[in-house]
Amino acid sequence: MVLLKSFDAVSPGGLQQLANNAAIAQNLRDVFPHPYTLADAHFFLSLVEQRKVGHTFAIYNDETFVGVGSIVPQDDIYRHSAEIGYWLGEPFWGKGYATEAVNLLTQYAFDELKLVRIYAGVFAGNVASARVLKKAGYCLEAVLQSSVIKQGKLLDQHLYSILNNKL
Repeated sequence: MVLLKSFDAVSPGGLQQLANNAAIAQNLRDVFPHPYTLADAHFFLSLVEQRKVGHTFAIYNDETFVGVGSIVPQDDIYRHSAEIGYWLGEPFWGKGYATEAVNLLTQYAFDELKLVRIYAGVFAGNVASARVLKKAGYCLEAVLQSSVIKQGKLLDQHLYSILNNKL
């Protein structure tokens, strides 16, 4: 069973071991480093503790730490929206954990934060993440052509969103 928890029980070494994977980094923003060092893990955990990275959770499957998920509320005229982000360690791919985590993060954003719209940008070619979002009820809203550069390549970004139907 997938759960969202605080980072209290996540060791920097455990985070570093799971995050230090080029296959994860290639589908995330450049702020997610590769290689992912122990210093990077300490830095990220300090940001979480200071609440500087939105509402960020450790994703667990039962008692096993499997990844990270976040809801980052926007501000000013976008204050009714938030960006969802997530990654799982490679040993946990293809087991449905990401879809369950996205469902839990979305529910949290709607029920606890009372947000109207949640969105995610997915790099072109990241079929697995697009599939996760679709399974969680997100719809493709737009293709932002040549909007990101990753590893020296100009890529389209697919924008997925979901609206809170309880409002």
